[in-house]
Amino acid sequence: MPTLTRRGAAAAVAALATVLAAACAPGSSGDEPETKAPAAVSTDVAKAGNVTLTVWDQEVQGGQKKQIEALNQRFEAKYPNVKIKRVSRSFSDLQKTLRLALSGGSPPDVVEANQGYASMAQYVKAGMLLPLDSYDQVYGWRKRYPKGLTDLNSVTKDGKLIGSGSLYGVSLNGEIVGLYYNKEKLAKLGVQPPKSWAEFDQALATAKGKGEVPIAFGNLEKLPAMQLYGILQDGAADKEAVRKLVFGSGGSWTDAPNVQAAQRLGDWSKKGYFTKDANAVKWDDTPVNFAKGDGVFMFGGTWWASELNDKMKGKVGFMLPPPAQAGAPSATMGGESLPWSITAKSKHPDVAAAYINFITSPEAMDVSVETGNLPALAAPSKQPAEPLLKEVSTAWAELSKNDGITPYLDYATPTFTDAFGGPLQELIAGRKPADEVMKAAQDDYSAFQKKK
Repeated sequence: MPTLTRRGAAAAVAALATVLAAACAPGSSGDEPETKAPAAVSTDVAKAGNVTLTVWDQEVQGGQKKQIEALNQRFEAKYPNVKIKRVSRSFSDLQKTLRLALSGGSPPDVVEANQGYASMAQYVKAGMLLPLDSYDQVYGWRKRYPKGLTDLNSVTKDGKLIGSGSLYGVSLNGEIVGLYYNKEKLAKLGVQPPKSWAEFDQALATAKGKGEVPIAFGNLEKLPAMQLYGILQDGAADKEAVRKLVFGSGGSWTDAPNVQAAQRLGDWSKKGYFTKDANAVKWDDTPVNFAKGDGVFMFGGTWWASELNDKMKGKVGFMLPPPAQAGAPSATMGGESLPWSITAKSKHPDVAAAYINFITSPEAMDVSVETGNLPALAAPSKQPAEPLLKEVSTAWAELSKNDGITPYLDYATPTFTDAFGGPLQELIAGRKPADEVMKAAQDDYSAFQKKK
Protein backbone atom coordinates (compact mmCIF):
# COMPACT_ATOMS: atom_id res chain seq x y z
CA MET A 1 0.00 0.00 0.00
CA PRO A 2 1.13 3.59 -0.54
CA THR A 3 2.86 5.12 2.41
CA LEU A 4 3.31 8.70 3.52
CA THR A 5 5.99 10.62 1.67
CA ARG A 6 7.38 14.10 2.11
CA ARG A 7 5.80 14.99 -1.22
CA GLY A 8 2.49 13.64 0.03
CA ALA A 9 2.62 15.72 3.19
CA ALA A 10 3.31 18.82 1.16
CA ALA A 11 0.39 18.16 -1.13
CA ALA A 12 -1.92 17.56 1.80
CA VAL A 13 -1.37 20.99 3.23
CA ALA A 14 -0.77 23.01 0.08
CA ALA A 15 -4.36 24.18 -0.07
CA LEU A 16 -4.30 25.20 3.57
CA ALA A 17 -1.24 27.30 2.86
CA THR A 18 -3.06 29.02 0.01
CA VAL A 19 -6.08 29.79 2.13
CA LEU A 20 -3.98 31.05 5.00
CA ALA A 21 -2.07 33.35 2.70
CA ALA A 22 -5.31 34.68 1.28
CA ALA A 23 -6.51 35.43 4.79
CA CYS A 24 -3.72 38.00 5.32
CA ALA A 25 -5.15 41.51 5.15
CA PRO A 26 -3.45 44.14 2.95
CA GLY A 27 -0.56 45.74 4.75
CA SER A 28 -0.04 42.78 7.09
CA SER A 29 3.35 41.25 7.62
CA GLY A 30 2.53 38.28 5.38
CA ASP A 31 5.14 35.60 5.83
CA GLU A 32 7.83 37.90 7.23
CA PRO A 33 8.73 37.08 10.84
CA GLU A 34 7.73 39.59 13.48
CA THR A 35 11.08 39.33 15.24
CA LYS A 36 14.07 41.49 14.47
CA ALA A 37 17.61 40.23 13.84
CA PRO A 38 18.24 36.83 15.45
CA ALA A 39 19.43 36.93 19.01
CA ALA A 40 22.46 34.89 19.98
CA VAL A 41 21.40 31.31 20.60
CA SER A 42 23.29 28.22 21.70
CA THR A 43 22.80 24.68 20.48
CA ASP A 44 25.33 23.24 22.94
CA VAL A 45 23.06 21.53 25.46
CA ALA A 46 25.96 20.00 27.37
CA LYS A 47 27.29 23.44 28.27
CA ALA A 48 23.98 24.46 29.82
CA GLY A 49 24.85 22.64 33.04
CA ASN A 50 22.32 20.64 35.02
CA VAL A 51 18.86 21.56 33.79
CA THR A 52 15.36 20.46 34.72
CA LEU A 53 13.18 21.04 31.67
CA THR A 54 9.47 21.18 32.48
CA VAL A 55 7.30 19.97 29.60
CA TRP A 56 3.51 19.99 29.45
CA ASP A 57 1.90 17.70 26.89
CA GLN A 58 -1.38 15.98 26.04
CA GLU A 59 0.17 12.69 24.92
CA VAL A 60 -1.81 10.53 27.34
CA GLN A 61 -3.05 7.66 25.21
CA GLY A 62 -1.71 4.68 23.35
CA GLY A 63 0.93 5.36 20.74
CA GLN A 64 1.15 9.05 21.57
CA LYS A 65 2.17 8.23 25.12
CA LYS A 66 4.65 5.57 23.99
CA GLN A 67 6.10 7.96 21.43
CA ILE A 68 6.86 10.85 23.77
CA GLU A 69 8.13 8.54 26.52
CA ALA A 70 10.58 6.97 24.07
CA LEU A 71 11.74 10.35 22.76
CA ASN A 72 12.16 11.78 26.25
CA GLN A 73 14.28 8.79 27.26
CA ARG A 74 16.48 9.17 24.19
CA PHE A 75 16.90 12.90 24.78
CA GLU A 76 17.94 12.36 28.40
CA ALA A 77 20.34 9.63 27.31
CA LYS A 78 21.93 11.97 24.78
CA TYR A 79 22.09 14.83 27.29
CA PRO A 80 22.59 13.37 30.80
CA ASN A 81 22.70 16.88 32.25
CA VAL A 82 19.03 17.41 31.39
CA LYS A 83 16.15 15.95 33.37
CA ILE A 84 12.70 16.23 31.81
CA LYS A 85 9.89 16.97 34.25
CA ARG A 86 6.87 15.83 32.29
CA VAL A 87 3.34 16.97 33.11
CA SER A 88 0.81 15.07 31.01
CA ARG A 89 -2.86 16.03 30.77
CA SER A 90 -5.76 15.18 28.50
CA PHE A 91 -6.39 17.59 25.64
CA SER A 92 -9.38 19.19 27.36
CA ASP A 93 -7.60 19.50 30.71
CA LEU A 94 -4.55 21.02 29.04
CA GLN A 95 -6.71 23.64 27.33
CA LYS A 96 -8.34 24.54 30.65
CA THR A 97 -5.10 24.93 32.63
CA LEU A 98 -2.49 26.13 30.16
CA ARG A 99 -3.31 29.84 30.08
CA LEU A 100 -3.16 30.12 33.86
CA ALA A 101 0.17 28.29 33.88
CA LEU A 102 1.61 30.53 31.18
CA SER A 103 0.58 33.68 33.03
CA GLY A 104 2.24 32.57 36.27
CA GLY A 105 5.71 33.39 37.49
CA SER A 106 7.19 29.94 36.82
CA PRO A 107 5.56 28.52 33.70
CA PRO A 108 6.71 25.28 32.07
CA ASP A 109 9.52 25.52 29.52
CA VAL A 110 7.86 23.64 26.68
CA VAL A 111 4.13 23.24 26.06
CA GLU A 112 1.81 21.88 23.41
CA ALA A 113 -0.24 24.93 22.42
CA ASN A 114 -3.16 24.26 20.11
CA GLN A 115 -3.22 26.06 16.78
CA GLY A 116 -5.82 28.66 15.90
CA TYR A 117 -7.29 31.85 17.31
CA ALA A 118 -8.62 30.29 20.51
CA SER A 119 -5.24 29.19 21.87
CA MET A 120 -1.96 29.95 20.12
CA ALA A 121 -3.02 33.35 18.77
CA GLN A 122 -4.25 34.40 22.20
CA TYR A 123 -1.03 33.29 23.89
CA VAL A 124 1.04 35.13 21.30
CA LYS A 125 -0.99 38.31 21.71
CA ALA A 126 -0.46 38.12 25.48
CA GLY A 127 3.30 37.63 25.03
CA MET A 128 3.25 34.16 26.59
CA LEU A 129 5.09 32.27 23.84
CA LEU A 130 8.57 32.78 22.44
CA PRO A 131 8.89 33.35 18.68
CA LEU A 132 11.10 30.63 17.23
CA ASP A 133 12.55 32.48 14.25
CA SER A 134 16.03 32.80 15.76
CA TYR A 135 16.10 29.09 16.52
CA ASP A 136 14.67 28.28 13.12
CA GLN A 137 17.70 29.92 11.52
CA VAL A 138 19.86 27.44 13.43
CA TYR A 139 17.73 24.29 13.20
CA GLY A 140 16.05 24.91 9.84
CA TRP A 141 12.48 23.88 10.64
CA ARG A 142 11.01 25.94 7.82
CA LYS A 143 13.34 24.15 5.41
CA ARG A 144 12.53 20.73 6.85
CA TYR A 145 8.75 21.12 6.83
CA PRO A 146 6.42 22.04 3.95
CA LYS A 147 5.28 25.65 4.10
CA GLY A 148 1.69 24.63 4.77
CA LEU A 149 2.66 22.92 8.02
CA THR A 150 4.79 25.77 9.33
CA ASP A 151 2.04 28.21 8.32
CA LEU A 152 -0.37 26.43 10.66
CA ASN A 153 2.02 27.12 13.54
CA SER A 154 2.68 30.75 12.63
CA VAL A 155 1.00 33.85 14.07
CA THR A 156 1.48 37.59 13.70
CA LYS A 157 2.77 39.26 16.86
CA ASP A 158 -0.55 40.98 17.53
CA GLY A 159 -2.36 37.63 17.37
CA LYS A 160 -4.73 38.84 14.66
CA LEU A 161 -3.64 36.52 11.86
CA ILE A 162 -2.81 32.84 11.90
CA GLY A 163 -0.83 31.47 8.99
CA SER A 164 1.69 34.30 8.80
CA GLY A 165 4.20 36.11 11.00
CA SER A 166 6.60 34.30 13.30
CA LEU A 167 6.88 30.59 13.90
CA TYR A 168 5.68 29.67 17.39
CA GLY A 169 5.71 25.88 17.36
CA VAL A 170 6.82 22.71 15.59
CA SER A 171 4.64 19.58 15.25
CA LEU A 172 5.68 15.94 15.24
CA ASN A 173 2.70 14.10 13.78
CA GLY A 174 0.28 14.45 10.93
CA GLU A 175 -3.38 13.74 11.60
CA ILE A 176 -6.75 13.40 9.94
CA VAL A 177 -10.22 12.61 11.24
CA GLY A 178 -11.69 9.52 9.63
CA LEU A 179 -14.03 6.59 10.15
CA TYR A 180 -13.12 3.54 12.23
CA TYR A 181 -15.27 0.44 11.91
CA ASN A 182 -15.57 -2.87 13.74
CA LYS A 183 -14.88 -5.50 11.08
CA GLU A 184 -16.56 -8.33 13.01
CA LYS A 185 -19.75 -6.37 13.55
CA LEU A 186 -19.93 -5.31 9.91
CA ALA A 187 -19.50 -8.93 8.81
CA LYS A 188 -22.30 -10.11 11.13
CA LEU A 189 -24.56 -7.36 9.79
CA GLY A 190 -23.71 -8.26 6.20
CA VAL A 191 -22.58 -4.70 5.56
CA GLN A 192 -19.58 -3.53 3.54
CA PRO A 193 -17.57 -0.37 4.37
CA PRO A 194 -19.67 2.43 2.85
CA LYS A 195 -18.66 4.04 -0.43
CA SER A 196 -21.08 6.98 -0.19
CA TRP A 197 -23.11 8.85 2.43
CA ALA A 198 -26.24 7.08 1.19
CA GLU A 199 -24.62 3.70 1.83
CA PHE A 200 -23.45 4.90 5.23
CA ASP A 201 -26.98 5.99 6.21
CA GLN A 202 -28.23 2.55 5.20
CA ALA A 203 -25.50 0.88 7.25
CA LEU A 204 -26.49 2.94 10.29
CA ALA A 205 -30.14 1.96 9.88
CA THR A 206 -29.18 -1.71 9.55
CA ALA A 207 -27.02 -1.58 12.67
CA LYS A 208 -29.77 0.12 14.68
CA GLY A 209 -32.32 -2.40 13.48
CA LYS A 210 -30.13 -5.28 14.67
CA GLY A 211 -29.73 -3.81 18.16
CA GLU A 212 -26.23 -2.39 17.71
CA VAL A 213 -25.03 1.10 18.60
CA PRO A 214 -24.36 2.48 15.12
CA ILE A 215 -21.85 5.20 16.12
CA ALA A 216 -19.71 5.27 19.26
CA PHE A 217 -19.77 8.90 20.33
CA GLY A 218 -18.86 10.94 23.40
CA ASN A 219 -19.46 14.68 23.42
CA LEU A 220 -19.06 15.97 26.96
CA GLU A 221 -16.39 18.46 25.84
CA LYS A 222 -18.39 19.81 22.84
CA LEU A 223 -15.39 19.57 20.49
CA PRO A 224 -16.29 16.03 19.30
CA ALA A 225 -19.60 17.31 17.93
CA MET A 226 -17.74 20.04 16.08
CA GLN A 227 -15.48 17.44 14.49
CA LEU A 228 -18.40 15.22 13.53
CA TYR A 229 -20.28 18.20 12.16
CA GLY A 230 -17.16 19.18 10.20
CA ILE A 231 -17.05 15.77 8.55
CA LEU A 232 -20.70 16.10 7.53
CA GLN A 233 -20.00 19.64 6.33
CA ASP A 234 -17.14 18.34 4.17
CA GLY A 235 -19.61 15.91 2.63
CA ALA A 236 -22.21 18.58 1.93
CA ALA A 237 -20.17 21.67 1.02
CA ASP A 238 -17.29 22.33 -1.34
CA LYS A 239 -13.96 21.90 0.43
CA GLU A 240 -12.73 25.29 -0.75
CA ALA A 241 -15.85 26.92 0.66
CA VAL A 242 -15.13 25.28 4.03
CA ARG A 243 -11.54 26.51 3.99
CA LYS A 244 -12.54 30.07 3.17
CA LEU A 245 -15.22 30.06 5.84
CA VAL A 246 -12.96 28.84 8.63
CA PHE A 247 -10.19 31.29 7.79
CA GLY A 248 -12.52 34.26 7.38
CA SER A 249 -12.30 34.90 3.66
CA GLY A 250 -15.83 34.14 2.50
CA GLY A 251 -19.12 32.41 3.14
CA SER A 252 -21.56 32.10 6.02
CA TRP A 253 -22.31 29.38 8.53
CA THR A 254 -25.97 29.76 7.56
CA ASP A 255 -25.33 28.83 3.91
CA ALA A 256 -27.54 25.95 2.79
CA PRO A 257 -24.89 23.15 2.74
CA ASN A 258 -23.80 24.06 6.27
CA VAL A 259 -27.37 23.93 7.57
CA GLN A 260 -27.89 20.61 5.78
CA ALA A 261 -24.90 19.14 7.61
CA ALA A 262 -26.40 20.18 10.94
CA GLN A 263 -29.75 18.69 9.95
CA ARG A 264 -28.09 15.37 9.20
CA LEU A 265 -26.35 15.40 12.59
CA GLY A 266 -29.66 16.12 14.31
CA ASP A 267 -31.42 13.39 12.33
CA TRP A 268 -28.82 10.82 13.36
CA SER A 269 -29.36 11.72 16.99
CA LYS A 270 -33.17 11.52 16.70
CA LYS A 271 -32.86 8.06 15.15
CA GLY A 272 -30.76 6.85 18.08
CA TYR A 273 -27.58 6.31 16.11
CA PHE A 274 -25.25 7.57 18.86
CA THR A 275 -24.08 6.17 22.17
CA LYS A 276 -26.78 6.71 24.81
CA ASP A 277 -26.47 10.09 26.58
CA ALA A 278 -23.57 11.01 24.30
CA ASN A 279 -23.33 14.54 25.71
CA ALA A 280 -22.40 13.03 29.09
CA VAL A 281 -19.66 10.73 27.74
CA LYS A 282 -16.05 11.92 27.82
CA TRP A 283 -14.22 12.18 24.52
CA ASP A 284 -11.29 10.09 25.76
CA ASP A 285 -13.70 7.32 26.78
CA THR A 286 -15.05 6.97 23.24
CA PRO A 287 -12.22 4.84 21.79
CA VAL A 288 -12.09 2.82 25.01
CA ASN A 289 -15.78 2.01 24.73
CA PHE A 290 -15.48 1.33 21.01
CA ALA A 291 -12.69 -1.17 21.65
CA LYS A 292 -14.98 -2.92 24.15
CA GLY A 293 -17.68 -3.32 21.51
CA ASP A 294 -19.74 -0.14 21.87
CA GLY A 295 -20.43 0.91 18.32
CA VAL A 296 -20.16 -0.42 14.79
CA PHE A 297 -18.55 2.81 13.60
CA MET A 298 -16.61 5.60 15.27
CA PHE A 299 -15.49 8.91 13.83
CA GLY A 300 -12.09 9.83 15.25
CA GLY A 301 -8.60 11.03 14.61
CA THR A 302 -5.61 9.02 13.52
CA TRP A 303 -4.17 9.75 16.98
CA TRP A 304 -6.36 6.88 18.25
CA ALA A 305 -5.07 4.34 15.73
CA SER A 306 -2.24 2.89 17.80
CA GLU A 307 -4.40 2.36 20.87
CA LEU A 308 -7.17 0.74 18.87
CA ASN A 309 -4.68 -1.44 17.02
CA ASP A 310 -3.33 -2.72 20.34
CA LYS A 311 -6.77 -3.40 21.81
CA MET A 312 -8.63 -4.69 18.77
CA LYS A 313 -5.84 -6.19 16.65
CA GLY A 314 -7.32 -7.27 13.31
CA LYS A 315 -10.90 -6.42 14.28
CA VAL A 316 -10.77 -2.71 13.42
CA GLY A 317 -10.50 -0.90 10.10
CA PHE A 318 -9.99 2.73 9.08
CA MET A 319 -11.19 4.67 6.07
CA LEU A 320 -11.76 8.24 4.97
CA PRO A 321 -15.32 9.51 5.48
CA PRO A 322 -17.34 8.50 2.42
CA PRO A 323 -17.88 11.05 -0.36
CA ALA A 324 -21.31 12.27 -1.41
CA GLN A 325 -21.15 10.02 -4.48
CA ALA A 326 -19.35 6.69 -4.71
CA GLY A 327 -16.05 7.04 -6.51
CA ALA A 328 -15.67 10.76 -5.83
CA PRO A 329 -12.71 11.99 -3.75
CA SER A 330 -13.21 12.37 -0.01
CA ALA A 331 -12.50 15.43 2.10
CA THR A 332 -12.00 15.63 5.85
CA MET A 333 -10.41 17.82 8.47
CA GLY A 334 -6.83 17.38 9.57
CA GLY A 335 -3.34 18.80 9.33
CA GLU A 336 -0.78 18.27 12.04
CA SER A 337 -0.65 17.56 15.74
CA LEU A 338 -0.39 20.16 18.48
CA PRO A 339 2.87 22.08 18.09
CA TRP A 340 5.61 22.14 20.68
CA SER A 341 6.24 25.71 21.80
CA ILE A 342 8.63 27.53 24.14
CA THR A 343 7.14 29.74 26.82
CA ALA A 344 8.26 33.37 26.93
CA LYS A 345 9.37 33.08 30.57
CA SER A 346 11.33 29.85 30.17
CA LYS A 347 14.66 29.97 32.00
CA HIS A 348 16.13 27.46 29.54
CA PRO A 349 15.03 28.51 26.03
CA ASP A 350 18.15 27.13 24.32
CA VAL A 351 17.67 23.70 25.89
CA ALA A 352 13.95 23.88 25.13
CA ALA A 353 14.69 24.59 21.46
CA ALA A 354 17.13 21.69 21.31
CA TYR A 355 14.46 19.46 22.85
CA ILE A 356 11.87 20.52 20.27
CA ASN A 357 14.36 19.95 17.48
CA PHE A 358 15.13 16.48 18.83
CA ILE A 359 11.51 15.35 19.17
CA THR A 360 10.68 16.54 15.63
CA SER A 361 13.83 15.20 13.97
CA PRO A 362 13.96 12.50 11.27
CA GLU A 363 14.80 10.04 14.06
CA ALA A 364 11.61 11.10 15.81
CA MET A 365 9.62 10.37 12.64
CA ASP A 366 10.90 6.79 12.82
CA VAL A 367 9.79 6.61 16.45
CA SER A 368 6.39 7.91 15.38
CA VAL A 369 5.99 4.98 12.98
CA GLU A 370 7.36 2.48 15.51
CA THR A 371 4.77 3.54 18.08
CA GLY A 372 1.86 3.44 15.66
CA ASN A 373 1.51 7.13 14.89
CA LEU A 374 1.38 9.08 11.64
CA PRO A 375 4.52 11.22 11.26
CA ALA A 376 4.18 14.69 9.79
CA LEU A 377 7.13 13.99 7.49
CA ALA A 378 8.41 10.84 5.86
CA ALA A 379 10.12 8.49 8.28
CA PRO A 380 13.61 7.80 6.89
CA SER A 381 13.73 4.08 7.62
CA LYS A 382 10.44 2.83 9.12
CA GLN A 383 7.13 1.87 7.53
CA PRO A 384 3.92 0.74 9.29
CA ALA A 385 3.53 -3.02 9.53
CA GLU A 386 0.08 -3.48 11.11
CA PRO A 387 -2.93 -3.53 8.74
CA LEU A 388 -4.76 -0.72 10.57
CA LEU A 389 -1.72 1.53 10.53
CA LYS A 390 -1.21 0.82 6.83
CA GLU A 391 -4.82 1.86 6.23
CA VAL A 392 -4.18 5.11 8.09
CA SER A 393 -1.08 5.79 6.02
CA THR A 394 -2.94 4.96 2.82
CA ALA A 395 -5.79 7.30 3.77
CA TRP A 396 -3.32 10.13 4.40
CA ALA A 397 -1.69 9.51 1.02
CA GLU A 398 -5.06 9.45 -0.76
CA LEU A 399 -6.20 12.64 0.93
CA SER A 400 -2.90 14.26 0.05
CA LYS A 401 -3.17 13.28 -3.60
CA ASN A 402 -6.71 14.65 -3.87
CA ASP A 403 -6.01 17.83 -1.89
CA GLY A 404 -8.78 16.87 0.52
CA ILE A 405 -7.70 18.29 3.89
CA THR A 406 -9.90 20.94 5.50
CA PRO A 407 -9.07 22.86 8.70
CA TYR A 408 -10.42 22.16 12.17
CA LEU A 409 -13.48 24.29 12.84
CA ASP A 410 -12.31 25.55 16.23
CA TYR A 411 -9.71 27.62 14.34
CA ALA A 412 -12.55 29.94 13.26
CA THR A 413 -12.83 32.12 16.40
CA PRO A 414 -11.40 32.16 19.94
CA THR A 415 -14.83 31.28 21.37
CA PHE A 416 -16.12 28.88 18.72
CA THR A 417 -15.92 25.71 20.81
CA ASP A 418 -18.49 27.13 23.24
CA ALA A 419 -20.41 29.34 20.83
CA PHE A 420 -20.92 26.54 18.29
CA GLY A 421 -20.17 23.44 20.33
CA GLY A 422 -22.78 24.33 22.94
CA PRO A 423 -25.63 24.67 20.43
CA LEU A 424 -24.49 21.44 18.77
CA GLN A 425 -24.94 19.71 22.13
CA GLU A 426 -28.49 21.07 22.22
CA LEU A 427 -29.06 19.84 18.67
CA ILE A 428 -27.94 16.36 19.67
CA ALA A 429 -30.18 16.53 22.75
CA GLY A 430 -33.14 17.51 20.55
CA ARG A 431 -33.55 20.92 22.16
CA LYS A 432 -32.53 23.17 19.26
CA PRO A 433 -33.14 22.96 15.47
CA ALA A 434 -30.37 23.06 12.90
CA ASP A 435 -31.08 26.56 11.62
CA GLU A 436 -30.83 28.06 15.13
CA VAL A 437 -27.58 26.20 15.74
CA MET A 438 -26.03 27.60 12.59
CA LYS A 439 -27.28 31.10 13.38
CA ALA A 440 -25.48 30.89 16.73
CA ALA A 441 -22.30 29.87 14.90
CA GLN A 442 -22.63 32.75 12.45
CA ASP A 443 -23.31 35.29 15.22
CA ASP A 444 -20.07 34.36 17.00
CA TYR A 445 -18.17 34.28 13.72
CA SER A 446 -19.45 37.70 12.61
CA ALA A 447 -18.63 39.27 15.96
CA PHE A 448 -15.06 37.99 15.75
CA GLN A 449 -14.58 39.14 12.17
CA LYS A 450 -15.60 42.67 13.17
CA LYS A 451 -12.99 42.73 15.95
CA LYS A 452 -10.07 41.59 13.78
